Amino acid sequence: MSKKRKWDDDYVRYWFTCTTEVDGTQRPQCVLCNSVFSNADLRPSKLSDHFNRQHGGVAGHDLNSLKHMPAPSDQSETLKAFGVASHEDTLLQASYQFAYLCAKEKNPHTVAEKLVKPCALEIAQIVLGPDAQKKLQQVPLSDDVIHSRIDEMSQDILQQVLEDIKASPLKVGIQLAETTDMDDCSQLMAFVRYIKEREIVEEFLFCEPLQLSMKGIDVFNLFRDFFLKHKIALDVCGSVCTDGASSMLGENSEFVAYVKKEIPHIVVTHCLLNPHALVIKTLPTKLRDALFTVVRVINFIKGRAPNHRLFQAFFEEIGIEYSVLLFHTEMRWLSRGQILTHIFEMYEEINQFLHHKSSNLVDGFENKEFKIHLAYLADLFKHLNELSASMQRTGMNTVSAREKLSAFVRKFPFWQKRIEKRNFTNFPFLEEIIVSDNEGIFIAAEITLHLQQLSNFFHGYFSIGDLNEASKWILDPFLFNIDFVDDSYLMKNDLAELRASGQILMEFETMKLEDFWCAQFTAFPNLAKTALEILMPFATTYLCELGFSSLLHFKTKSRSCFNLSDDIRVAISKKVPRFSDIIEQKLQLQQKSL
Repeated sequence: MSKKRKWDDDYVRYWFTCTTEVDGTQRPQCVLCNSVFSNADLRPSKLSDHFNRQHGGVAGHDLNSLKHMPAPSDQSETLKAFGVASHEDTLLQASYQFAYLCAKEKNPHTVAEKLVKPCALEIAQIVLGPDAQKKLQQVPLSDDVIHSRIDEMSQDILQQVLEDIKASPLKVGIQLAETTDMDDCSQLMAFVRYIKEREIVEEFLFCEPLQLSMKGIDVFNLFRDFFLKHKIALDVCGSVCTDGASSMLGENSEFVAYVKKEIPHIVVTHCLLNPHALVIKTLPTKLRDALFTVVRVINFIKGRAPNHRLFQAFFEEIGIEYSVLLFHTEMRWLSRGQILTHIFEMYEEINQFLHHKSSNLVDGFENKEFKIHLAYLADLFKHLNELSASMQRTGMNTVSAREKLSAFVRKFPFWQKRIEKRNFTNFPFLEEIIVSDNEGIFIAAEITLHLQQLSNFFHGYFSIGDLNEASKWILDPFLFNIDFVDDSYLMKNDLAELRASGQILMEFETMKLEDFWCAQFTAFPNLAKTALEILMPFATTYLCELGFSSLLHFKTKSRSCFNLSDDIRVAISKKVPRFSDIIEQKLQLQQKSL
């Protein structure tokens, strides 16, 4: 192998700069025509020959004028002086852009070197020729490189978010939830909501494993340490919304106690997205038994691989479209899909399969009373799914969420009255199978009792309608009766002035509520601050639920041992990495290491 030639700063006299390959090989590049030569051409005679033949020699510049250009060893700056992108710049840019797309699509880091690059090289060879193939070959896309690129982009995005948090004119809102990944490792995920310019922004904050235990103190320490690590005071948090389902994140948990001790005035809310857990808590014994029977049937079919395969084959044989169902044993999961609906719609086929397997679950499953209870549960959970779906969006605030919840609960009295008259219109599955008055009587009594218990539980648990009358100007300052505001209220004058502006009225009619109040920070800072303190807290942990879906893509058996937070951040963040800054820093580090 021939000896590699080294760059000499004196070569700048020929208007050349140095590009460095991934393996350290240095190659000369003309800053006038951007031509790149081989390492073997890295000698004065070759460079001088190109300069004289192609560019007419000195062309009015002497050595001193050239030496006053940016340092020739800094190829990026030299080329920028002439408005030319260096060869290494383009290679790095291509590498970062691919890593960005790789993370966005939640692909394994190895997909580049194992699939994409080989395919690209073949296509380039066939369509564009060997020169294009050689250029593509130089783009660094190894597993380690992609991993490093994603980490760097993640840190840049995080830095942008932290800068926004520090600049927010109002305390930020935090959304916090916990899940267990495929390795039985507890993962804590957080999102943040803050004000940037004229809008409320929601961004991913972190996803970190709980190394020791899932106690409230461990959750709090991880939460606090994140802010300490990034030199942000913990009291920047004005509210925190937890999933409310686990003991460590519940309303009366250790975590909440520690947070309130550290930040006394913080607003703590719990997720309004999953009211299904409340339904299960209020179920009468017979309805609860029916739900447990469904779970046992699911476990029997899905929990044993042979049964699952036979189940699919059985359905294919009898020509039923539901050959595969997304079964899960967790009660909480039952709320998130249409599993009860599917079980009811496939009742006869599942019953046949249980008979075919001589299961001891047959007696309970084919009982007429069980089927009636199943129909009611399928109808009720379908209503709850629709309620949850209406709150499953970004930007959902506690006021809007509680209004939706309140509207849902207000339907209960109407449903109860209809049920008492044996009118099951609001429960179509139940209406489908009730064939006698006796059946209607016994289920009607159970339903009316359950709906009453559920209504009471909803009111107490979610504090429906807790926005007092004097604060409802936040929702509509123009239609609000200002007489409800006490004359001693200091902002009453501001409210009257705001209502008198036709331009502001037009803004209110065309903007989202949160954006409208963000836009009033300059003219009416006190009104805007008061309104946004009500609207800022998260109402649900919906973003965390979306984040957990991304976690399932990243945390697989084939790639379970790496930092999830960086990949998830790049994948789901709305912010775009500052590629030019990242590449410039990368080039500077490379030059310092030479």
